[in-house]
Amino acid sequence: MSIRLWIAGSAAALAGVLVACATSPAAKNDMSFFVTSRNGGNGAALGGLEGADRLCQTLAADAGVGGRTWHAYLSTQATNGAPAVNARDRIGRGPWRNANGVVIANDLAQLHGANNISKQTALTEKGEVVNGFGDKPNMHDILTGSQPDGTAIAGDVDSTCGNWTKNGAGAAMVGHSDRTGLDDSAPAKSWNSSHLSRGCSLEALKTTGSDARLYCFAVN
Repeated sequence: MSIRLWIAGSAAALAGVLVACATSPAAKNDMSFFVTSRNGGNGAALGGLEGADRLCQTLAADAGVGGRTWHAYLSTQATNGAPAVNARDRIGRGPWRNANGVVIANDLAQLHGANNISKQTALTEKGEVVNGFGDKPNMHDILTGSQPDGTAIAGDVDSTCGNWTKNGAGAAMVGHSDRTGLDDSAPAKSWNSSHLSRGCSLEALKTTGSDARLYCFAVN
């Protein structure tokens, strides 16, 4: 009887160890990519690139990886003599891993080509899945202001909500974090360049499935 109890106790202890390993922060310590678990609180008015980066850095610190430098995947448009900024130029060289340690892309070429971004891998810094197409509420529209290759959008049409300073009129290019939309077209499946939003306020962004969230990448 005592032997059986010892075996049962050992099995229980082993199960506890396995659970602890499964929830270990080791994978998160390797995290270099996430979707923000919340927005900045003012629609697409993020305080420019600096404010967006600050949000990424804050959430990364909350998740225990604040020792790295984090940037938001956002482009800006040329204005008042200031040149455009390309999102792809702000995020380092890779590879990038999610909160579970899964590689979503090894480098910039793969990130903007055959990457591993999907509803199952585009996780928040907490390791949570982001609501996608068909979920209520849908939150798959992620702010990017970018073309499919990660560069800024030229022209006079606002695609960055005034370079991330507006929360009213305007528009922002968004991507689908779940790579899913109303049809099977390339834009519907694009993680970074699906369509323009209907406005810059949180209320307007929500009408097409946005919660004003961002992609964050560790630069180093």
